[in-house]
Amino acid sequence: MNYYKEAFERATDERKKQILESGIEEFSSKGYEKANINIIAKKAGISIGLMYKYFATKEDLFITCLQRGTQILDEALYAIMESDDRLLVKAEKLIRIIVTHSKANANYIKMYNEIAAEKNADRVKSMVAEIEKKRSEILITAITQALSKGDVRPDLDPRLFAFFLDNLLNALLFSYTCDYYKERFKIYTGVDVGEMSDEVVISQLLKFIESAFTFEK
Repeated sequence: MNYYKEAFERATDERKKQILESGIEEFSSKGYEKANINIIAKKAGISIGLMYKYFATKEDLFITCLQRGTQILDEALYAIMESDDRLLVKAEKLIRIIVTHSKANANYIKMYNEIAAEKNADRVKSMVAEIEKKRSEILITAITQALSKGDVRPDLDPRLFAFFLDNLLNALLFSYTCDYYKERFKIYTGVDVGEMSDEVVISQLLKFIESAFTFEK
């Protein structure tokens, strides 16, 4: 654990919450490049000097905010995927969690989506590794286990199917919070995502996933 992380971990829970919530709000509304660490410090009620005692760079703060923003969803993902349920049962539970999480934590999702606009290749690499590595591993493992049990079609590639499944889930995640994805949803379905029944979205996506994982050539 480095000096900065140690200092931040020693802060009170209330202070950590204020800093991270202020950071998430700033990053989600302005994006990484335009976000101002001075404004984040001011909103969190601390000095800029203390902020730099906790985080060496704006990137360090952003990564920490990302970790907080993805923690809720990731913990649910791990619990679901590590259960003994069949893969399609896991998929339904995961879709329901994503719909609920998207509506309740819009700023987290918007900040996550901001990575796609990042132009610094090295920064993108570190950010993606931070939030995608464990998630990819657990999806690949779950699909591999389902394959060994005969729960899914035998000709699938676990890594590619995990990638495709995660893309579908991310698109759903962003469709409730990010303007571009909201408009895409409306163009394809003819209605605003907020006007569409959650049960319709969940059932139709589940049918799509089931056909991909179980229908053989």
